[in-house]
Amino acid sequence: MESDGYKTITKPSEDVLFKDKNSKFFGYAYPVTSEDEVKTYLKLLKKQHHQARHWCYAYQIGTETIKYRANDDGEPSNSAGMPIYGQIQSFEVTNILIVVVRYFGGVKLGVGGLINAYRTGAQLALQASIIEERTINIDYIITCEYDLMNKVMRVIKEKNLNITNQKLELDCQITISVRKKEADNIYSIFESIYKVKIKKIED
Repeated sequence: MESDGYKTITKPSEDVLFKDKNSKFFGYAYPVTSEDEVKTYLKLLKKQHHQARHWCYAYQIGTETIKYRANDDGEPSNSAGMPIYGQIQSFEVTNILIVVVRYFGGVKLGVGGLINAYRTGAQLALQASIIEERTINIDYIITCEYDLMNKVMRVIKEKNLNITNQKLELDCQITISVRKKEADNIYSIFESIYKVKIKKIED
């Protein structure tokens, strides 16, 4: 994968089920970009599976600065959250939350059995998800007077740039989204056009 690309899922997965010695493990994958979203999905699942014993999860958020967390939710240390997180790493996805909900079936699985069950639950959830590749983009605002509009549009067309917003009044304001690795090059092209201003939008 190129350095300005990443993989993620676009919508929640179908729920999947893995059984081992009467214990049931339901796996879910959700697209998330904030810890608040993680909390919201966990709340929903706890309502939906209010009789379950454990809601173990792992998430990873971010493309360049990565934030992750793995939670065993009462299972033996590192027997649930980390095996789930391991699958996030092995599928190389980010901006994702995976939850494996366990209904205890009366027979203890042991740490090895738990690791396998949570790993499999996470793997099945990822396999049931639609994973797509995206690029890390940088957004710029280009401002120019109306008579320079054609010049600007020609560059946008030539370089196949994505316009995300435009305001065409007395002066024109166009917002473009550019792949990170091409960003510096595009910036200098617009900067070199007389009377055209380009500014990076900070997050």
